[in-house]
Amino acid sequence: MNNILVVEDESAIADTLVHVLESQGFGVQWVSLGQQAIECVASDEFDLVILDVGLPDLNGFEVCKAIRNISELPIMFLTARGEEIDRIVGLEIGGDDYVTKPFSPREVVARVKAILKRVIPKSAVQHVEINEHGLLVAASGCDFSFEKKPLNLTSSEFKLLSHLVNSPHQVFSREQLLRVCGQASDIGYERNIDTHVKSIRAKLRHCHATANLIKTHRGFGYGLDTK
Repeated sequence: MNNILVVEDESAIADTLVHVLESQGFGVQWVSLGQQAIECVASDEFDLVILDVGLPDLNGFEVCKAIRNISELPIMFLTARGEEIDRIVGLEIGGDDYVTKPFSPREVVARVKAILKRVIPKSAVQHVEINEHGLLVAASGCDFSFEKKPLNLTSSEFKLLSHLVNSPHQVFSREQLLRVCGQASDIGYERNIDTHVKSIRAKLRHCHATANLIKTHRGFGYGLDTK
């Protein structure tokens, strides 16, 4: 059974989420404060966090950053904000998906299932070496190292890069990569992939200034160049 942590200060919304998730067989714990969420992740085992952005003590972005310091478990934001910049910020700091309020509980469940379906078990990770730089999947966890330095990828970034590594020189559309990450492929969500790719490229270049492994194929999508 997968365990979900719901972080939401509005009891009516939280009750709805708890009910619909439990009805689908998930174990659910609910907290209303950001600090409580951080403490829960540090002390208990969860498979995914549903995190409201507008919390009374810490905002969801601050909570996400704190969680990312101790865990790479998937995080799905709940937000009343419709601006694209807020969605981009959430993804750039380590979020895996987001739902804008008001939302359909069934949509939330569908997104949760999609994310969990694509989480790669640590035991399934294998060493993979790419080109002279030595891009590796670390056997000790769901992350890559580059130039012998960890990239500290989010779960969505790891899934995306893993997919590209497994099929070098193949070009994937944004819609295909969204499905790989367990995110909605609806209109308006395709730019999530651009954000993830931008973040991965920045982490690669932090390890090697001239790294340019992920190529943009205009009008088509992205592919991994191992030459």
